[in-house]
Amino acid sequence: MIPKISKIAHLGENVSTAYLIENFDTFHFQEFSEVEKSYINSKLEKDSKCIVYQYPKFSFVYKHSTEVPVHQQNEAARKAGSKFYDLLKTEKTDRVQISGAGNAEITLAFVEGLLLTAYSFDKYKKEKENFGFEQLEIVCASLTSQQIAETVNLVKAVFKARDLVNEPLSFLTALQLSTEFEKMGNEAGFSVEVYHKQKIEELKMGGLLAVNRGSIDPPTFTIMDYKPAGAINAKPVVLVGKGVVFDTGGLSLKPTPKSMDFMKSDMAGAAVVAATVFALAKNKIPVYVVGLIPATDNRPDGNAYVPGDIITMFDGTTVEIRNTDAEGRLILADALSYAKRYDPALVIDVATLTGAADIVAGKCASVVMGSAEEYLLKLKETGNETFERLIEVPLWEEYAEPLKSGVADLNNLGVREAQSTIAGKFLEHFTSYPWIHLDTAGTPFLDEKDHYQPAGGTGFGIRLLYNFLKKFN
Repeated sequence: MIPKISKIAHLGENVSTAYLIENFDTFHFQEFSEVEKSYINSKLEKDSKCIVYQYPKFSFVYKHSTEVPVHQQNEAARKAGSKFYDLLKTEKTDRVQISGAGNAEITLAFVEGLLLTAYSFDKYKKEKENFGFEQLEIVCASLTSQQIAETVNLVKAVFKARDLVNEPLSFLTALQLSTEFEKMGNEAGFSVEVYHKQKIEELKMGGLLAVNRGSIDPPTFTIMDYKPAGAINAKPVVLVGKGVVFDTGGLSLKPTPKSMDFMKSDMAGAAVVAATVFALAKNKIPVYVVGLIPATDNRPDGNAYVPGDIITMFDGTTVEIRNTDAEGRLILADALSYAKRYDPALVIDVATLTGAADIVAGKCASVVMGSAEEYLLKLKETGNETFERLIEVPLWEEYAEPLKSGVADLNNLGVREAQSTIAGKFLEHFTSYPWIHLDTAGTPFLDEKDHYQPAGGTGFGIRLLYNFLKKFN
């Protein structure tokens, strides 16, 4: 739940408050007794956070360090904001205030962490989440109302992506996913067009159609178009998101129940793309962006595609199927080829593509690669700023060798070693423009809460792409 947020000039009395301070000696604690001040100082010498109860209110004091890089300062503030929310929930406090002490960047990061933690997915629970604070007031002269409103819309976008990732296949088929995108377009003000199976067949998107053959539900191909007046770029940035709403592995069935348990999250790339476009449109950021989402589930039904099949992709490339669990690259390849129609300035695809990326980066980062070196550098810098960090791997030509086929132009698997890079080399074949590939396998879904990232869908990558595109040039 996102509360009503307002700026105020002075702190109110008898309201639970978070104090964000840089230096204890220069901060004025008029609300505290000398004993309380001494207690706070002693606690802050050992930890950056301190809680003081003054019934019926409490105070949360956070002392941020300036001895680490700015992006680490901001991340620490987000985590402190998350800790503050946990305290509010414990105390069932519905009105709070923040004393930002004039540092707008730290205050905004604290608020972001606080709001991102205020998420729950209880749609299918009989007993719903019974806590939500209703009012947040902020004292920070250098923080603008526009910055607050922008952050709120960005958090709303993250929540929408989390909801989509948390939805089960029993609700979120490829068709329903496209319907959810249409709702997001109507709310934020961007156009959404959905291609259904007949149109996909006319376009001869062989990758998407092959993966869909084992499903009783039809595929979709969704096009989102956000082109505001006065956009800073004449050529669009195209975002491509993997929309596999559930992945069994197909006939190359995933080997253990654990490897399949959370495969409802295999459409996280699609959720990130849609939520990024949503945030840009809600905040009226003047950047021209197109989103492309190929969507289907991957199941082992009687007519499913099989190892040994040869399929023809949208661009005419023939592909020998060696593993039906390497399906994400097939549907992405059709979308990447389709992106050429836009003569794009840049294309970024987002996908939970390989378990190898999870092994490389875990939950702390995504793997990135691509041909757009200048944009890659900027994207990695933005990843540090938002703390949605990226680990770059090379796309050397040697990694294309295992993708050769004796019976087709390519095979869809390669070898086990360096699989995240080999998958990237497969995708590269279908690009002819500046391109970046994000393999987010370890980041979109967590087994347990990690500060402001909840158990379940995280929305990792939305703040990264939003802030990158906001500064796009």
